[in-house]
Amino acid sequence: MDPTEDDLELDDDPAPPLPDFEVEVGDSQTHVPIDPEAARRLVEEVLRGEGVAQASISVAFVDDPTIHRVNREYLDHDEPTDVISFVLSDEGDERLSGELVVSAQTAARVAAEVGAEPWNEVALYVVHGLLHLCGCDDLDEASAAAMRAREGAALARVGLANPFPLAEGRRIPS
Repeated sequence: MDPTEDDLELDDDPAPPLPDFEVEVGDSQTHVPIDPEAARRLVEEVLRGEGVAQASISVAFVDDPTIHRVNREYLDHDEPTDVISFVLSDEGDERLSGELVVSAQTAARVAAEVGAEPWNEVALYVVHGLLHLCGCDDLDEASAAAMRAREGAALARVGLANPFPLAEGRRIPS
């Protein structure tokens, strides 16, 4: 006997929609071992914590010569840096789209200088770049302090120590 509509229990309380994230991870460097799944989870957790429900994010882990080239070509800055963020979505789009280019070589160097774990330094750069994609700036003292607080909170949410206080004054400006 086939069930009738009356026999089926209908769920009147559907589960809330899960965040819709597409995260692509690329790794062309050899300075810090990158677990693509850990990087993907980091991106997703930071975005959830920032209230983002839909995102397409690409993260490329590179060396200093590569990020130097990207920085020169796209931002007209002739130096390596720690992270570069490219917002690809338009204002008002429901879906946040962006690309991060992260120098794992810079992270390895800074981590060695200050006694931090290399992955924590890389994670700090990812968080910093994601916050830029979410609209945060660090162009003046007040906004930089707010950015540092949000970075610390995001790293704490994912169970990572914030290496920034160890390197105060030693970072390449982003």
